[in-house]
Amino acid sequence: MSTSIKDVAALAGVSVATVSRALGNGPVSPELKAKVEAAVAQCGYRPNLSARRLRSQLSQTVGLIVSDIRNPFFTAVSRAVEDAAYAAGMRVILCNTDEDPAKEAMYLRLMQEERVSGVILAATRSGAADWRPGALGFPVVMIDRAAPDAACDAVVLDNRAASGLLVAHLLEQGYRRIGGLFGNTSSTGSERHAGFEAAMRQAGLDAPARFVAPSAEEAERAAAAWLSGADAPEALIASNGLLLLGAVKAARGQGAAIPGGVALAGFDNEGWTELVGEGLTVIEQPVAAIGAEAMAMLLQRLQDPQRAARKVVLAGRLVARGSSRRRV
Repeated sequence: MSTSIKDVAALAGVSVATVSRALGNGPVSPELKAKVEAAVAQCGYRPNLSARRLRSQLSQTVGLIVSDIRNPFFTAVSRAVEDAAYAAGMRVILCNTDEDPAKEAMYLRLMQEERVSGVILAATRSGAADWRPGALGFPVVMIDRAAPDAACDAVVLDNRAASGLLVAHLLEQGYRRIGGLFGNTSSTGSERHAGFEAAMRQAGLDAPARFVAPSAEEAERAAAAWLSGADAPEALIASNGLLLLGAVKAARGQGAAIPGGVALAGFDNEGWTELVGEGLTVIEQPVAAIGAEAMAMLLQRLQDPQRAARKVVLAGRLVARGSSRRRV
């Protein structure tokens, strides 16, 4: 026999309104909330989330739409968002777009149908470029890449500066023919390329680059062809962890020592990067801070819908390891 909210109220000795507030994070005392939760557990009551959603027009659910869940960066950020959402009493729906604008549009429609409270979004390049604030009916916070006209709250890395750190480090280690391997589907890759090019030009050097789909397989093919050519670089910078993995595979496939044959550096301080030779030099992104800050900004937007859009730019940290050891 199913139980109702009235049964919970009777068992707890409180009103139906009090039960509703207690289950919906409303203003009740800790003592009353504990009494209601004990009654819920005793009678096995399960709230009708669909009905509550229709009444409130909110689901206490956050949508998290990322561009590639295979990328360890997005895996780590997703965990940070989920932790922050859970602490705020909210659930997370996770979707993956594979950098496909059609999938992105489909999932944003899904979020409308689910009446989510808001969305944290790693937008595709076209999605960010064509962003229209307020069009979806719920607040959005962008992560990793931002709308170009700052019309949306965003938490991003200072990509240009981070690439500049890698170039400066390799120059200090004696490398001059430095190549860059960049993703071709997002503004993140473009920004990191811009920082790479600016730092190389400032040093009076050419800035050779290759642009590939953001996968280890594509990066391996591109890096292998480059490293076997007459214009092979002395050092190679990869713009994300998947591309860095592909570059490592290409170097090993050609029997090139790291760094004796080619020096490597890149983005994302994943555990495996410590295990390659003497370790890979990387930019460590503040993934926990990105996820937590994005969730905090979304909650602030829910509390104050009219506040001005804000963009938080976080710094990366250079972690120097043996893959960029001084050139001899």
